[in-house]
Amino acid sequence: MDTHRNLRVLVVDDEPTTAAAHAKFVARVPGFSVHSIAHSGNEVFAALDAAQAAGTPIDLVLLDMNLPDLHGLDVARRVRGRGNTVDIIAITAIRDLNVVRTAISAGVTQYLIKPFGFAAFAEKLENYRQFRFNLGNAGQAASQSSIDNAFAALRSVGPAPLPKGLITETLGSISEALRSASAALSATEVSELLDLSRVTARRYLEHLADTGDAAKAPRHGTRGRPEYEYRWVAKG
Repeated sequence: MDTHRNLRVLVVDDEPTTAAAHAKFVARVPGFSVHSIAHSGNEVFAALDAAQAAGTPIDLVLLDMNLPDLHGLDVARRVRGRGNTVDIIAITAIRDLNVVRTAISAGVTQYLIKPFGFAAFAEKLENYRQFRFNLGNAGQAASQSSIDNAFAALRSVGPAPLPKGLITETLGSISEALRSASAALSATEVSELLDLSRVTARRYLEHLADTGDAAKAPRHGTRGRPEYEYRWVAKG
């Protein structure tokens, strides 16, 4: 197994706009490239067959469950029935546990619930890449530890969901501002730096303090109402 080339991805979604957005996400994750896009189950089969015939088999299918001609579970079953062992990540808004269990039995390796941000999407792909890498290094006769390490990559736990109202991208910007600062910053300073309201900046800073990513302390020398400053906490 070649673990150095980009992994080829087939993006499947019946909505062209959504499919294009997912394809852009794929292009942003190092080690992956979009092979093609399909909008129906029959297009999936055609793309897999064409890639196989061209000697560039698809490694991963990002499979929507609601397609115009076939349910995603039927697509997964038929792919397996045709002898294709391509890996599949389900991308869907369906949360029914029976569907999840059936998806696993149909050969789906991971399940990503819509809607999601780029961070959650990238984590799934990076976990999958590590899974492939671990299996690729196991040789023809895998040991128990190599198999355990491979599957552990798929089970890795991501960060906890953000509190309601907080946005991943804004949290990332504020985190980077604290990391880059030579001294602790107040909510006012962060709001001016990133063109946010002071109230918004303070909410994110308080969240970072609650999670232990930032240290909060009163700023000395301020008059009247006490002001707090926040300093990034290096971990590990």
